[in-house]
Amino acid sequence: MRGDMSVQHSSIERGEIGRDGAAEAEIPAAFRMSSARSRSGGISVVTTPQGLPTRVRIERSQLTKQPQALADEILRVCRQSAMAAGIRWREELLDAGAPRDVVDAMGLPTAEDLARVEYRDDEHDDAPASWLRRA
Repeated sequence: MRGDMSVQHSSIERGEIGRDGAAEAEIPAAFRMSSARSRSGGISVVTTPQGLPTRVRIERSQLTKQPQALADEILRVCRQSAMAAGIRWREELLDAGAPRDVVDAMGLPTAEDLARVEYRDDEHDDAPASWLRRA
């Protein structure tokens, strides 16, 4: 189960043309949609920078999980997508010349914060949800 919890993050529309015809580079990171998926790829989400899902894709193989476990995993991936968006925003602000202390005061996550959350999620999910198996 541990292999399913690490997520891959991306800004889904980077380099694409937005709905209004503006290139993605013109959209500030604070407003850019973000995506993440589980390491297995069985669950993928597109979220707002705040982590609200706008699109969720669940492969059939994931539907065998307990409903609460599936919901928890979707929420974890959404939270991690939001963290990845916050990291991109932090980097964009610093690259634009914003003072580091101001950016730090905004409370935006760092890459280390995301790594810590992913590690904690991996540790939490090492134990099997059930010792029962399908007959």
